[in-house]
Amino acid sequence: MKIDGATVLVTGANRGLGREFARQFARHGASVCAGARDPLSITDPLVKPIQLDVTSQESVEIAVREAGDVSILINNAGVLGPDPRTEMDVNYFGPLRMIDAFAPVLARNGGGAIVNVLSVLSFVGWPRASGYAASKAAAWSLTKSTRQALASQGTLVVAVHAGFIDTDMAADVDAPKITPESVVAQVIEALVLGRDEVLADETSRAAKAGLVA
Repeated sequence: MKIDGATVLVTGANRGLGREFARQFARHGASVCAGARDPLSITDPLVKPIQLDVTSQESVEIAVREAGDVSILINNAGVLGPDPRTEMDVNYFGPLRMIDAFAPVLARNGGGAIVNVLSVLSFVGWPRASGYAASKAAAWSLTKSTRQALASQGTLVVAVHAGFIDTDMAADVDAPKITPESVVAQVIEALVLGRDEVLADETSRAAKAGLVA
């Protein structure tokens, strides 16, 4: 898949990993629509800010009209705590809304790709974040089902798993962290090579191997 010249929509693009997705794709020659609840929080002059709340069906439908030429959808928006219902609404139902709305757009634009940002907690539980883990496990299941459902239209569906990423979300965690730059670089490589899974760090690779074992 070619990144230069593609049109990319990133959800949750105002900070952390989402901001890095928008930055790197723009620097690789893509036209980037950077979605956030508050578009004024997006200041990178190389991207186009759009208002997008993945928990609102109306907001998602407006985004479809504003970004009808999208060929790569990055489902990045996510929350950790304190309400498991909110975690499920953002982390699972959010990607579901976006996929349902944008799958026909991707089909019209040649198939393209969907990237779902998941977690090592898609594979394993963690008592400190049980709601988050459940939402990411559900999103992993959604990713696998979407991959099968959209294969016939030529859409590549990429699952991205990582342990702790060095962003605000994991600021209070005292553990090894991977950089957002590394995660996004690995995703771009996967898209270029047509790979459908990114195990971004040793933590996620070991967890996935444990499931196989």
